[in-house]
Amino acid sequence: MQHPLPHTAETPFSVTGSHVALTKRPAAGSAMADHGGSYNAQGELPMLHPVVNTPECAIHRIDDHTPSTVNRLVVSTPETRAIANDPKVMGVDYTRRLKTACTRILSILNTEKRTCLTEDETIVFDILRGGLNFGLREALADAFGWNRHGCSFISAQRARVDGDPENWHIMESEYSKVYMPKTASIVIGDVVATGTSLEHAMKALVAEAEKQGTALRSIVFFTFGGPRAEEILEAADAMCRKRFPSYEGTTLIYLEGRFVVPTEETPLTIKITGTDLLRKGALMAPEFIESQYEEPSYPIQRCAVYDAGSRAFWTPEYIADLTEYWGETLALAEKGMGFAELLEERFPELDANRFSEVDLKRICRKQISQLDA
Repeated sequence: MQHPLPHTAETPFSVTGSHVALTKRPAAGSAMADHGGSYNAQGELPMLHPVVNTPECAIHRIDDHTPSTVNRLVVSTPETRAIANDPKVMGVDYTRRLKTACTRILSILNTEKRTCLTEDETIVFDILRGGLNFGLREALADAFGWNRHGCSFISAQRARVDGDPENWHIMESEYSKVYMPKTASIVIGDVVATGTSLEHAMKALVAEAEKQGTALRSIVFFTFGGPRAEEILEAADAMCRKRFPSYEGTTLIYLEGRFVVPTEETPLTIKITGTDLLRKGALMAPEFIESQYEEPSYPIQRCAVYDAGSRAFWTPEYIADLTEYWGETLALAEKGMGFAELLEERFPELDANRFSEVDLKRICRKQISQLDA
């Protein structure tokens, strides 16, 4: 069975972009107030409680002082830090690193008895095409030496409609090939911004389980994503507990952080609403926060992962997206914006003094030249 993650005796982190605890909610409209919902109804910051801490994998449990039936984790690994920090990690290199991270996390969660997956009951539920990024079928095989666990597929392609930048709908969901044993533990991975595809997939998963007479036992979900992931999984968890009496629980694994998804009101010069995963105001692993100081380009990235589909499977489109961002940023720099000003906009919680003298124009030109190489 899945076990809830306990508090530890170690000092918890109260973090929204830093290790510094804020004791009250910032003023409306301030940088910290517009973080996308990290505070609870009482204005309290979430806490990260260390569960596992090794150089290869740090696992933290989220406690935001509100009841939740979902085991919510923020996990940091060298591979996922590289993905979220360095957009030059792309193509097969990107998917291999992500699979390696998922392999390690699955192994540690099993060793720590946080999950209990068996080969004959486990199904990887791939949401096309984002789910393919995570390599979970191979990750399970590498973690546990399995060969016969199943894999199912469902398509869920979202798109904006009606000219409303906040209005997303599923435009394509025709493909579905779902296999399930009589009792099934589900392992899923996807990038979550608005959650449109995930919400569709979770409803389809439960409906298919009922259609096939399957009792769902548990769900493990990996994501580079924002708060919408846990809202959807909370609803799915409640549905599963109601419809499947033997359901044991849901584990949500945020890779590096619970990032923020911008809206039209988010005060950023450059953004893609409903798509970008922002560092500003996010709940992030302390290991990831510290890694921002390794290169000045890291904290000013537009997005933690950019478009995962093109990053994995069609890099010319992905490179064009990155080149456009750094070109727009270079234009800002040529008009007088400096690194400290951009850092204040994109990741104000960092200490700008920890960076040496930084030339924003030089950073932009370097990023563009590396993408052209």
